[in-house]
Amino acid sequence: MFKQVMFKNALRLGLLLAGAAHAQGAPATLTVITHDSFDVDRKLVAQFEKANGVRVRFVKGGDTGELLNRLILTRRAPLADAVYGLDNTLLPRARQAGLLEPYRSPNLAKVPAAYRLDDAGLLNTVDYGFVALNYDRAAFARTGLPLPKSLDDLKKPQYARLTVVPSPATSSPGLAFLLATVNHYGEAGAWAWWKEARTNGLKVTRGWSDAYEKDFSKNGGRYPIVLSYASSPAAEVFYADGFDPRKLPAQSPTASLFLPGSTFLQLEGVGVLKGAKQPALARKFVDFMLSGGVQADIPTRMWVYPAVSGTRLDPVFKFAQQPDVLPVKASVTANPQRLVDAWVTNVLRAR
Repeated sequence: MFKQVMFKNALRLGLLLAGAAHAQGAPATLTVITHDSFDVDRKLVAQFEKANGVRVRFVKGGDTGELLNRLILTRRAPLADAVYGLDNTLLPRARQAGLLEPYRSPNLAKVPAAYRLDDAGLLNTVDYGFVALNYDRAAFARTGLPLPKSLDDLKKPQYARLTVVPSPATSSPGLAFLLATVNHYGEAGAWAWWKEARTNGLKVTRGWSDAYEKDFSKNGGRYPIVLSYASSPAAEVFYADGFDPRKLPAQSPTASLFLPGSTFLQLEGVGVLKGAKQPALARKFVDFMLSGGVQADIPTRMWVYPAVSGTRLDPVFKFAQQPDVLPVKASVTANPQRLVDAWVTNVLRAR
């Protein structure tokens, strides 16, 4: 009996030691949820993993509006530890839902004050971009139709039926465009513009990917005007067949259409989710996204501008014009969801 007890105790001790050794050898897992367009060099991620003894698992959460909706629905049991891709159009809803844990990265000091998303550190700005209409040069050259000069032109049948935009209800560029039109026309004027444009043929898609990658004429669709980013023409050059960085073309096959009142400065950030299982590692990931290597990597992967001052841009960004963006009224950005709901009622469901 004594030998049997000793054997059981030894076996139990051995299992405990083995379990402890396994636990010590297995790295922790940090889960990061992002929008579908997120892309960072895997080598940089591997360096972060090695430096912090962690395995990073990325979860794609859909377009940014869908991402936020998922986070709100699962806030009692968070899907991840950190989130990247929420922006200044969606931060008010994220704040109201209590999704984020404040953390100000030391690297935020290198981001100009005008580009900082939130003083409390709910989101640390990683990048910025200009939501803008783009057009297909070749398509317009074939038709001979002059370019529209204003949003009032764009709602007319000859242009509205050539235009596709992502929905403000499910897409952050779509929401940014909605806010720009409200800022330009006022609410009543914006609903009138949207209703007339849709009646005259404006197409509204679920997200940016559908609008740009499927419906835009440059990518095989039938719409030569699309809502995208002012940096998209640079991306078209970069991904063109036979691209040679030493011999840049005279122009991009697409260009931005900076109609007054149509552009919007979008700020994207990274933050720690409330209830994160790995809050310390999540904070380190926030620092990582504002580090020099990642900031330099961002422009030619996600086609936005790095937030940290002094980060060099690839020469191909000469094709990415930066528009003069009008200041947005505080009343427009105070509660974007109210404007989305009003858009759904006054435009999407209007007869």
